[in-house]
Amino acid sequence: MRSRSLTLRTALLFALLAAVVVSVAGVYLYMSMQANMVARSDVGLIGRVDRYRSLLQETLRLDDMRARPQLFENMLGNEQDILVFRLPGHAPLVNVNPSGQALPDLTPAPLHQDLTAASVHGLDSTLGVPIRWVSAMTATALEVVAGHVMLGETRMLRQYRAQIALAVLAAFLSIAVLGYAALRRGLRPLRTMAAQAAGITPGSLDRRLNTHDTPHELREVTASFNDMLDRLADGYERLAQFSADLAHEIRTPIGALLGNCQVALCQPRSPEEYEGVLASSVEELERIARLVENILFLARADNAQSALSYAWLDLPVEFDRIAEYFEGVAEERGIRLVARAQGRVEADPILFRRALGNLVANAVRYADADSVVTLSAQEGPDAIMVHVDNVGPFIDQERLHKLFDRFYRADFSRSADSDASGLGLSIVRAIMALHGGSATAECLAAAPGETSARVRFTLAYPRARGGLPGVGPAP
Repeated sequence: MRSRSLTLRTALLFALLAAVVVSVAGVYLYMSMQANMVARSDVGLIGRVDRYRSLLQETLRLDDMRARPQLFENMLGNEQDILVFRLPGHAPLVNVNPSGQALPDLTPAPLHQDLTAASVHGLDSTLGVPIRWVSAMTATALEVVAGHVMLGETRMLRQYRAQIALAVLAAFLSIAVLGYAALRRGLRPLRTMAAQAAGITPGSLDRRLNTHDTPHELREVTASFNDMLDRLADGYERLAQFSADLAHEIRTPIGALLGNCQVALCQPRSPEEYEGVLASSVEELERIARLVENILFLARADNAQSALSYAWLDLPVEFDRIAEYFEGVAEERGIRLVARAQGRVEADPILFRRALGNLVANAVRYADADSVVTLSAQEGPDAIMVHVDNVGPFIDQERLHKLFDRFYRADFSRSADSDASGLGLSIVRAIMALHGGSATAECLAAAPGETSARVRFTLAYPRARGGLPGVGPAP
């Protein structure tokens, strides 16, 4: 279904509102004019009957009335007006009724009662127009019945109704056309924004919408759109880098597998040699399997598909378990693991151990030989901070910011010969995002004349409702 123009719909809506306003004003003026005409005709009709009363009381006699009925015809308002003089219960003495209208059954006003607007009655007629009637007694015991046929007033009101309809139609059409033109001009910045946005492609994500000539009402939208482009550009760049790094990481073990197999097949080998090739291939396949598993975990974490099973964990028990697990690896480099903590934290047990284990593995791999790796916890105002400290090469701020990026290695020489995939810290950050917390790293400047510095990784777990037991301070 084709969408309708917002400019056209808005212009028609304004035109419709204008037509309604003009219609309401016209109806009000029409009703006022109609009421004014009725009031004026009633005043004229009452004055005419009062004049007849005066004439019959002072100068006119019944014989004169019979002899000169045309006198009364000349005194009428128009040729269709009605005037009847009659004695109660007798035939009319004067009967001026050109259209032959039936006289209504009205109670005449007494002689000494002044006629008012309440004495006038409005009734329909066979002519299709209303008639205003009044009946009164005179000094000669005659009843005078006068009726005013509102032909002129009805004609004038009909013309006025036609003028109102024309005014409403003219207002609707003129405001629709002018409103459409004004809205198109007013919405020109939107079309400009649309043209600028249409020119942004994956190859030009560095372009932004111009905010200098943007109206004040659209600046917030423009700024939000530019912020979205910043996020898209950053995500696109990360995705491109991730794809390149992933291809590089997979190419290495696949190349090793192909090389081993080709060397093994170039000439006959003994069973022991084939076993060696298979063992080497299994190691490379295990490395690929771990890489795929880590990538799958990150993909699920990015899409919030991992359901957490929260539990209260004793920090001393968890720290001792991790220290015991990495004790053998640490002793190979003369590194001593120290765990100092008290209290508990609420987290998913498996993910907590995986995140903490990745940090300890990273610390053992990159710490200086014969140094100490410390595991500690600290209670903050809004979270429980778990720290992993080690002494190692100084990491500047630019590299420190990239430590949690996928496949990033601060010291490639130390990880080239290991099974590190460069995803360990990325997994830590993903786990903390699932918990609603954060993972950060900081590096304290090395002392003058030294190349080593203190590197601290911190996991911030949000507090549970109602607070947590006390946690021992970090050293």
